[in-house]
Amino acid sequence: QVQLVESGGGLVQTGDPLRLSCAASGRTFNNYNMAWFRQTPGKEREFVAAISPGGIAYSADSVKGRFTGSRDNAKRTVYLQMNRLKPEDTAVYYCAARRATYGVSIKFEAAEYDYWGQGTQVTVSS
Repeated sequence: QVQLVESGGGLVQTGDPLRLSCAASGRTFNNYNMAWFRQTPGKEREFVAAISPGGIAYSADSVKGRFTGSRDNAKRTVYLQMNRLKPEDTAVYYCAARRATYGVSIKFEAAEYDYWGQGTQVTVSS
């Protein structure tokens, strides 16, 4: 079992940076792929970033070059550094976890993740 708690959301202006954090419980955090998704009303959750247990990071094309996922296994925390924020980045951001399996590539679909945080709202004003 993994419990996830996001923090760091808020109201920012266009072009500002913001860093989200996701604290995970459980002793086997190192065995989980971690990911960030975002969702706006009426839309499906959209992949943003994923980080393997070893720290290899992936970003969606829509945020590549602006958003970076990372993790600190010792702190059981995952981060999403968001730079040059745009109004279209406004969404609820969710942290998710999926147990890593040897030989299975990291997943980018929300349905593949088993554990979710409660979400944190990010609002970017124009």
